Amino acid sequence: MAVTSGAGIQPLRKVLLAGLVSGLAGCQPAELTEVGFVPSPNPVTVDTVTRGDRLADLARRQHPKILQTYGGEYSNPKLERMLARIVGKLTLDPDNPSQTYRITILDSPSINAFALPGGYLYVTRGLLALANDSAEIAAVLAHEMAHVTANHGIERQRWEAEVNLTSRVVEGVLSSDSNARAAAVRSKLRLAQFSRNQELEADEIGIRSIWRAGYDPYAAARFLRSMDAYQSYRNVSGARDQSLDFLASHPNAPRRIELAQEHAQGHGAPGAGARDRDTFLDGLDGLLFGDRADQGYVRGRQFLHPTLGVAFAVPEGFVIDNSAGEVVASGPNDLAFRFDGATVARSVSLRDYLQGDWLGGLDASSIRETTINGREAATARAHTAEWQFDVTVVRVGEQVYRLLTGAPRDSDALERTARAITGSFRVLDKAEIAALKPLKIRVITVRPGESVATFANRMEGVDRKLELFRVLNGLGSGSTISAGDRVKIVTDE
Repeated sequence: MAVTSGAGIQPLRKVLLAGLVSGLAGCQPAELTEVGFVPSPNPVTVDTVTRGDRLADLARRQHPKILQTYGGEYSNPKLERMLARIVGKLTLDPDNPSQTYRITILDSPSINAFALPGGYLYVTRGLLALANDSAEIAAVLAHEMAHVTANHGIERQRWEAEVNLTSRVVEGVLSSDSNARAAAVRSKLRLAQFSRNQELEADEIGIRSIWRAGYDPYAAARFLRSMDAYQSYRNVSGARDQSLDFLASHPNAPRRIELAQEHAQGHGAPGAGARDRDTFLDGLDGLLFGDRADQGYVRGRQFLHPTLGVAFAVPEGFVIDNSAGEVVASGPNDLAFRFDGATVARSVSLRDYLQGDWLGGLDASSIRETTINGREAATARAHTAEWQFDVTVVRVGEQVYRLLTGAPRDSDALERTARAITGSFRVLDKAEIAALKPLKIRVITVRPGESVATFANRMEGVDRKLELFRVLNGLGSGSTISAGDRVKIVTDE
């Protein structure tokens, strides 16, 4: 989360919880060179192949905006080389004639992959963390590559007017208002959304493509199951902006998995293709998992921000979802919470700040000045036709942090929930900040006597460890592991 000016309370819980991923633009992809290799003076690139293509030109202009939306580019030479090899194999398929691709790893923990016209492929590091072999990533990339072949390119031409409108909307929305930025995100991603029939068609083309490239055709169904399991694990009851979710614009998971399995059976029995698991896991080891330090860390029911130096906790049953602009949490019985902040001059009292135009529906008579863990604070109530809100602001230096708890008008849980959250707000000391480390994926070889529970217990900084371990490793509820297997865990080591 980064401090923003923020908008006022809106009448709907969905708006209260509206999240978005903006962020810092990252570096460009590392150049991949081999010893003794002399680059061509006129290389074949996305830019040269698509020069003069209006849709490709539009996609090229959208590229930096996509980076901004998804936190920039994640630079990792090992993963870049691995993905380049996979794409290289897939481009030999006759379903991908004369197409050059540029693949970008996005620095986002969300599970997503998409394509723009002209051969622009995107995959998040969150999606890479969920995969378990090269064949699964090949299935994802082949699916997206299918969207930029002639079959779907013709259909995209028919949407040109809508795409042009999208471009104007995206380029015109530059404010820091969360609702405006969320609208910009959704507009950008319209470039990458296709009809559900086209998604199923891309699945079929992609499965055929990975089979021709020598990969396991069953990898598509396998990864779809992992994505479905992760979605269940991460069910935040609306806390996320669903436009950033790969499954949000894709067909119903059970039917899609069933069809993917049927397509794979048409290409042979299981085990016929390569999975290339060890190479993939070698590239994945050390991958950043979850949030970066400049966005703050979610550790179970705690949110700790080493850059801002603040922390708070939510009650049992709440799930925290962090984004660059705000932190939101969803709880039982439609309880909701949002945390953000703004720069406010010390000359402005917290009472006056609460009565500013950023907050709608305020009951001015409810304002109370107080302290929270030694910090100047103030609380108030606000109401809409269907919702009640507790609004607490805490001053730390030039920053005022805003803790908004929402509940239905007929709920009796608002007061105790708000006091539990706001009472946990504190300023971190130097030792606590120094101890906070980012989470990473680590790949470990199973030794005799070690079990699923052994590795789940080694996981750090995550909630529901056993469930997450199974999801990350593609293990069903009854699956076991054996000595010699390689597994992924999440740790800060």
